[in-house]
Amino acid sequence: MSGQRAEHDDRPRCNWAIKNAHERLYHDTEWGVPERDSRALWEMLMLEGFQAGISWSVILSKRDNFRAAFAGFDPRVVAAFDDSDIARLLGDAGIVRSRAKIAATIRGAQIYNAMQDAGEDFAAFCWAFVDGTPIQGEGMHTQTDLSQAISKELKRRGVKFVGPTIVYAWMQAIGMVNDHAPACFRRSEVAGLG
Repeated sequence: MSGQRAEHDDRPRCNWAIKNAHERLYHDTEWGVPERDSRALWEMLMLEGFQAGISWSVILSKRDNFRAAFAGFDPRVVAAFDDSDIARLLGDAGIVRSRAKIAATIRGAQIYNAMQDAGEDFAAFCWAFVDGTPIQGEGMHTQTDLSQAISKELKRRGVKFVGPTIVYAWMQAIGMVNDHAPACFRRSEVAGLG
């Protein structure tokens, strides 16, 4: 598997992905790959929200714990979380224990479900912003006019922790924009997946 090989190879990578094997594996196998599954897109948006004020490396290292704590990020299950679930999550040292972020994830699940129930597929909603085609980035940004527009629309719908910087990081993660560095070996591979 290329991710396991990544720990020992010297292929050129994005600068952020050279710190540790965990980040290299994520970079080499997931980051920037176009994601078209609605539930997976929603999961990543919620994880990016948890990342606010924290390094992505922390969230990545806790991702399996988040998945266990949030029922595999099944929006139907998460939307029904109650005060006892919030208390359970606040006591879970394996995740980021922020009441506001936990509440935002529960509300985000409710919004996701309302969209699906109304016949609005979350993946179609997301990818409509780029007409279904990933943008080939021309340099790393913290936000763009497009991330601002997506942020504004998500906020209008009631989603929290979706400022334009968080949204741009999400766009990079889910492959809506290919921001692999020009010299990174993954740039051309990911571009071919669009």
